[in-house]
Amino acid sequence: MHELLPLVGIAGSIAVGAMSPGPSFLMVARTAVASSRSAGLAAALGMGLGGVSFAIAALAGLQAVFAAVPSLFLALKILGGLYLIYLGYRIWRGAQVPLSVTDPAGTTESDARRSFLLAAGTQLSNPKAAIIYASVFAAFLPPNFTVSLAISTVLVIFLIEAGWYTLVALVLSSSQPRAAYLRFKAWIDRSAGAVMSLLGVKLILSART
Repeated sequence: MHELLPLVGIAGSIAVGAMSPGPSFLMVARTAVASSRSAGLAAALGMGLGGVSFAIAALAGLQAVFAAVPSLFLALKILGGLYLIYLGYRIWRGAQVPLSVTDPAGTTESDARRSFLLAAGTQLSNPKAAIIYASVFAAFLPPNFTVSLAISTVLVIFLIEAGWYTLVALVLSSSQPRAAYLRFKAWIDRSAGAVMSLLGVKLILSART
């Protein structure tokens, strides 16, 4: 019972963060609408992997590392911002390219792998997420936590991250959202690319503070 309370606290805090709009949501949503349900689900698994990576790093003392080496956090902010700008540029550049949307069964293994890796990269490029994980874990985990609590926490984090984005992928890969995307593809892609790039610029500028 004493291990359930910190687990519930961590799960609730991370769930709220996962559901907040940001580059991860934008990436999974666009993948599900523009590509296929299978690609969206692969992206959801990539987000789950990113969450697990942050969870393991937080358990290992990520916050202490950032405090000891501030330049590392600065570098992560800059690199993460540049990555988001690059993704935004790619989306913007492809706004006018016609898209033939396939059904989920038509998604190839390489498409799913690409979506998975892109999602994991998008998740891991956000150093603010690393700080959130480190802060939440520091707030709720007891000083001497057990191995079973650590394993349970990592599993719960995967279920939250992958589960939420799986829901996003399932909803937005249905016929009506995909039809709307095809109709307004140029505008949607330009907006998505601009937002992604602005998030990257904001992240880089925040490195100065």
